[in-house]
Amino acid sequence: MNNRSNVVDAYVGARLRMRRLMMGLSQSKLGEELGVTFQQIQKYEKGTNRISAARLRQAAQVLDTTIQFFLEGAPTEASNPRPLRESSSPSFDVTFLASSEGLQLNRAFLRIRNPRIRRRIVDLVVSLAEPEVDGELFVKTNELSELA
Repeated sequence: MNNRSNVVDAYVGARLRMRRLMMGLSQSKLGEELGVTFQQIQKYEKGTNRISAARLRQAAQVLDTTIQFFLEGAPTEASNPRPLRESSSPSFDVTFLASSEGLQLNRAFLRIRNPRIRRRIVDLVVSLAEPEVDGELFVKTNELSELA
């Protein structure tokens, strides 16, 4: 298995985890629905084991999404040094979005209806964040408001 395969497997696994958490399912429950153990789900999510096309299709059905969801923004270059980074602009880290903190932050932020308050929160977070280094993990604040 080459490096590019590992990168794509890890990316698909991170997207699987993100969708599972978005749907509020445990690894055990998803494993039960797919007919595999929760340990196998862990391996898929970490990219340790490759998920087959048939299992990915089944996961898409269980998680009420499309197969394309798992592949959107997947790395296209074998030399990509950040395997879980989206390749399209704006760039963001799928690993963080798939984490419980990322999902909790995203869900809470989207419940804030006042755009001025949302803008102030974004400005606060940007002011507290470490300075960017060569564009790593950086989303311009005007692009973030478009995402929301």
